[in-house]
Amino acid sequence: MRAKMRHFLSGIALAAVIATGAAAPVAAQNLFAPVVYVNDSAVTAYEVDQRMRFLQVIGAPDASAAAAEQALIDDRLRVQAARQIGVEITPEGLQEGLEEFAGRAGLDAASFIAQLERAGIEEGVFRDFVEAGTVWREVVRARLLSRIEITDAEIDQALQRVIETPIIDRVLLSELIIPAPPGQEAQALQLAERISGSRPTEAQFAEAARQYSATPSAEAGGRLEMLALDDLPPSLRPIIAGLQPGQTTPPLPVEGAVVLFHLRDAQGTLRPGAREQLLEYLTLRVASTTEAARLASVVQGCDDLFVQAGEASAAVQRQTLSQGAIPQLIAARLASLDAGEAGVVPAGAAADVVVLCSRQPALAAQAQVATTALPDDGVEAAIPQSATPGIPSRDQVRDQLFNTRINTAAEGLLADLRADAIIRRP
Repeated sequence: MRAKMRHFLSGIALAAVIATGAAAPVAAQNLFAPVVYVNDSAVTAYEVDQRMRFLQVIGAPDASAAAAEQALIDDRLRVQAARQIGVEITPEGLQEGLEEFAGRAGLDAASFIAQLERAGIEEGVFRDFVEAGTVWREVVRARLLSRIEITDAEIDQALQRVIETPIIDRVLLSELIIPAPPGQEAQALQLAERISGSRPTEAQFAEAARQYSATPSAEAGGRLEMLALDDLPPSLRPIIAGLQPGQTTPPLPVEGAVVLFHLRDAQGTLRPGAREQLLEYLTLRVASTTEAARLASVVQGCDDLFVQAGEASAAVQRQTLSQGAIPQLIAARLASLDAGEAGVVPAGAAADVVVLCSRQPALAAQAQVATTALPDDGVEAAIPQSATPGIPSRDQVRDQLFNTRINTAAEGLLADLRADAIIRRP
């Protein structure tokens, strides 16, 4: 919802349209007629109409009556689940939630409510919306929080995905620019909302551009040539960078027009140093290749080398180095090993037993050891000193994984509540 709120002020432009009846009015005689019961709690036609108006004003991608009704059903289930475990919102907690939500549009709660009332939306609609979301967070915390665990291995994998994902620097866009002359801004915004909300394919967006766009690119379905991301206006870059190929931006009101962009494709390059690996490994020099082969055959992991080496364990060396800093023969042998495996590297008449402890992208290690109170073990010195922008810390990755996991679990819990509920129509 936070991204959608960026367009709140544009959504307010719909208020005049809504207030004059562009949204389908509810028949007066059926104003408070129930349209659905959720475990015997009625949802009325009036509530559906009010929630639909609210969704339109805050720029929800789907503000249809069906979407409004489903949102109200879900909110009923959230509030009922909260009551079952004794969760209630305090007046102070509700006010805090109202202020936090309104703050996303740069307003305080009172100003936000005034804007809603000018659009024909009662204050209670906003309060009910916030209450349901607030108590639901408490339900999720009570029922799901203890089940969510993020392991170090998951963080390592997520960091590696970030590092190996190219940084987008070139995009193929299609544009659709709808004229919005004075007095027609609301109609232009409505049209743009309808196009964007339909989640058009490339072909559908091209057809809409030919029909509605007021620029020369309309003849080509709005298609533009490949653009460098840095050539776009600074305010537009994060919006485009946040799209996946095949997605369309929300309406972007500008002076005299409303603009939509559709991302056809995106290209990028790897971060500097993305291919560089950091290896932690052990070495032990022994008298012969025969002895080295025997020892390597019984070693099971880095710590086990100290056990198997016996009295010679004091001579075991542990190092953490980037690939380019490892002696060539040892680096070549390490390349063929998995973590915990041991191998042999000839060294004249003697030989080295080498054991790979871990292998990770150097940039991931950069995020891991930014601050340490541990004795110097060489890790800091092995990591490239020039930090690469865009690499999150391990704590940030943990938070991202946790939020994804808890949101998925919350959706699953809500689905279970739907399945167990008695939802019926009059």
